[in-house]
Amino acid sequence: MTRWVALAPAETPVPDGAVGGPDLPGSVGGTGATWDCTGDRPPPGASEAVALVPVRAKAVPLDGRRVKRTLLLTVRAGADADAVARFEADLMAMPDHITTIRGWALSRVDQDRTPSAWTHVWEQEFADVDGLTGEYLTHPYHWTYVDRWFDGEVPGSIVEPRLAHLFRWTDGPVLGL
Repeated sequence: MTRWVALAPAETPVPDGAVGGPDLPGSVGGTGATWDCTGDRPPPGASEAVALVPVRAKAVPLDGRRVKRTLLLTVRAGADADAVARFEADLMAMPDHITTIRGWALSRVDQDRTPSAWTHVWEQEFADVDGLTGEYLTHPYHWTYVDRWFDGEVPGSIVEPRLAHLFRWTDGPVLGL
């Protein structure tokens, strides 16, 4: 079974078998709503959907409502394979340093199933918005180990400037679908 991340206009009803909802203020690069589902095909009604190839994931127990964050990004074509591996390792080490990250998953986009400009999807679950916009985005680990991969002014950066940083409320766990 393939896991999918889909973008849709905010007013589009979430299809059966998917979980999702409108993106919260502060989200950038989306089309209004983000959906998550599993299946053989992308959910109907999506404006864009990507099939995911899991790299690694971890669920940390968290009861009830939470914030689901999805970052779609593109590693530059021709980026050195060792640099990409270090970038992925730096992302996956974030939960060891940033305690507000609950569940998390790093995936590559399945380019055979869903050819896309996006190459990676980095997802997390947080107890609340402050966990994302506070500790996560302002943590020294984020600024010293991760942000350098995204900053075009830093030698060795490998991520294209166009991103989709999307977050929304969800009633229960999404990662681990």
